[in-house]
Amino acid sequence: MNLQHKISILGLTDVGIVRKKNEDTIGYDSALGLVVLADGMGGHRGGEVASSLTVESIIDTMQKQLPAIDVHQTDSVSGFSLVSICVQNAIDQANDLVFKTSEANPANRGMGTTIVVLQFYNNTISLAHIGDSRCYRFRADTLDQLTRDHSLLQELIDRGFYTPAEARHSMNKNLVTRALGIDPVVTPDIQEEIVLKNDIFLLCSDGLTDLVEDEDICLTIKQFSDNLEEAAKQLITKANQKGGLDNISVMLCRVDEDFSTNRSWHKKLAAWLD
Repeated sequence: MNLQHKISILGLTDVGIVRKKNEDTIGYDSALGLVVLADGMGGHRGGEVASSLTVESIIDTMQKQLPAIDVHQTDSVSGFSLVSICVQNAIDQANDLVFKTSEANPANRGMGTTIVVLQFYNNTISLAHIGDSRCYRFRADTLDQLTRDHSLLQELIDRGFYTPAEARHSMNKNLVTRALGIDPVVTPDIQEEIVLKNDIFLLCSDGLTDLVEDEDICLTIKQFSDNLEEAAKQLITKANQKGGLDNISVMLCRVDEDFSTNRSWHKKLAAWLD
């Protein structure tokens, strides 16, 4: 199914005020319903190399493999849909590529990247992430963080050393505990969620969330829900107004129409909800 006219997708990335280069990479395939964001790390040009290789690799793998997959089938071992397994395979291949590239080039040794992958299919999303780049869902005027950071700060919050409010002022903000490309094998967190019409999904790097409160993000998306480009510009402007300490990447996806491939099931559900 071509999702190009079912889901509106908009992505912007900005170097910020402090950094001299942008190590974030964003990419998407509107027809496939695929959205990818990566925030690179590493010396010299390592960060931008890691993030660009990752995004290009994941999009290429999904374009080749997803069309052959039955979106109604599940994996008997994990219980995930075959779409989610395809996303995981794409991340595995990207990790292998970045790791081997890093090992082969001393200038990029140790490079890595965070990653968020959002794949739409059959009124559902497969969401996978590694690191502290995030995915939020805006639904019925409420913003919910769907991903949980792989970071030292999140672990300290979980252990009770910080409250979420105190964590915003911590010096440990940018220490991730999991990244793509650092080790030969990496495990993403994967989840599947039902999608509703008018849902808006936000993928972003920590250059946004370190500086802009969730409440302000929510109000901005609510105000500009009909204009994704303006919403993204406003979010980047807000981060820059608060210092622009890091690269800032924002991707917004709005569900405009039903995209179920099981029409009889969807009609029964719609009738029941009415």
